[in-house]
Amino acid sequence: MFMQKISFNEDRSAVWLAFLFIALALCLPLGVGNLLGWVLGVKVWTDPLNALAPLGKSFSQIPGWISLIATLAFIALLLLWERRRFSENKKSFLTALLIVLTLTMFGWVLGHAGIVAAVPNEREKLGLKWSMGLTGEAGYLAALFIGLIIGNFFTSFAKFLSQAARTEWFIKTAIVLVGAGVGLKGLEQANLAGTVFFRGLAAIVEAYLIYWALVYLMARKVFGFSREWAAPLASGISICGVSAAIATGAAIRARPVVPIMVSSLVVVFSVVELLVLPFLAHAIIPEEPMVAAAWMGLAVKTDGAAIASGAITEALYMAQGGFQKGWMLMTTTTVKIFIDLFIGVWCFILACVWVYGIDRKPGEKVSLKEVWDRFPKFVIGYFIAFALFITLGLCFPEKIKELKESSTNLDAFRKFFFALAFFSIGLSADFKRLWQEGLGKLILVYVVCLFGFVIWIGLGISWLFFHGIMPPTGVTP
Repeated sequence: MFMQKISFNEDRSAVWLAFLFIALALCLPLGVGNLLGWVLGVKVWTDPLNALAPLGKSFSQIPGWISLIATLAFIALLLLWERRRFSENKKSFLTALLIVLTLTMFGWVLGHAGIVAAVPNEREKLGLKWSMGLTGEAGYLAALFIGLIIGNFFTSFAKFLSQAARTEWFIKTAIVLVGAGVGLKGLEQANLAGTVFFRGLAAIVEAYLIYWALVYLMARKVFGFSREWAAPLASGISICGVSAAIATGAAIRARPVVPIMVSSLVVVFSVVELLVLPFLAHAIIPEEPMVAAAWMGLAVKTDGAAIASGAITEALYMAQGGFQKGWMLMTTTTVKIFIDLFIGVWCFILACVWVYGIDRKPGEKVSLKEVWDRFPKFVIGYFIAFALFITLGLCFPEKIKELKESSTNLDAFRKFFFALAFFSIGLSADFKRLWQEGLGKLILVYVVCLFGFVIWIGLGISWLFFHGIMPPTGVTP
């Protein structure tokens, strides 16, 4: 009973916390001012002194280290305030929280090191000849590894930090913030060329219906995974990587370690796709640039790696000459954004299936109150945030620029809360137990599904909807 109360309160608290960030961010388009412009932005870096800077241009004179301290202090005070109703020793909780925030931020910044994060089209600008190409999402892995080291080798310290390492609280807050960003991106894509828009939407519907079911069945029937593992795995491989896996895990009430481990594999394997697929596309379909561009959006699972893949693909095809720049990258981005748009819909469907079907005992009647109590509030928060931003953009098109800046500020919080979730999982994870639960099999099913049929179905769907569509020719306007 106690654990149910904690979980419910953290679920509700995550929604309120996310909407507090949203309210502060929306002060900019409302004319009050950029109240979050001082928030820390972390860039891909080769010199660590250049890694940190405030997000807002009007705050560019503030040193990065001041923005760092202000951001950590702001988050710490909000989280401490949200936990005030519970019985922890507040001084002990605050100390643990500050350590968790600091170590997570260290991992997040470390993951943005150029040698780790820079994708191929960024190397020249950073003066790098080679990089791992993990994108800034390598910060999630760095935070996870720091947590794993502490959790497995410094157990007393991990136990002390665990009071502040509230994984589900962090995950659900981040997912609501995802809704705000996706709403604005969806609005932007709606203004693009109608043919690409319609075909991208149709391709995504097909991908959801085919990809997800095949990966889920493969995980369940061939590799013997439980539903708890199979659903986040299907979402992570077939939909949108990190956000989809984490949102699905929360929607079906999987243990937080499940989607986090899936997300880690997503980030790693996206590098392989990024390095291989653009060149493969150019080799096997040299006369179909838009098919290749759509394929990148369908096949590469993280947003950063997908956009980078689209940029590389466009560069390869433009080397042939004649095409206007931007159309292929726009196609990749459109397809990828549609995938993001459907995350909330899919989580809503899965949550209903689990509440009314899988978690329901034979003969049990599920009352509306019980459905409300068990239904993940973050899914509702996601839809409200999505609807709010897309409505504001439609009603006040002259405020799009300010809304974009507000979304950028929120995105910084979204990424950091995901990083907090990764650190928290590492803190509580036991390597031996994870391996016993099938971590090796998890890697195997990911490889088999991704390279066995997911990327090839993606190519087929891209060909079906984009075959014969060509970018405009001539000089880019």
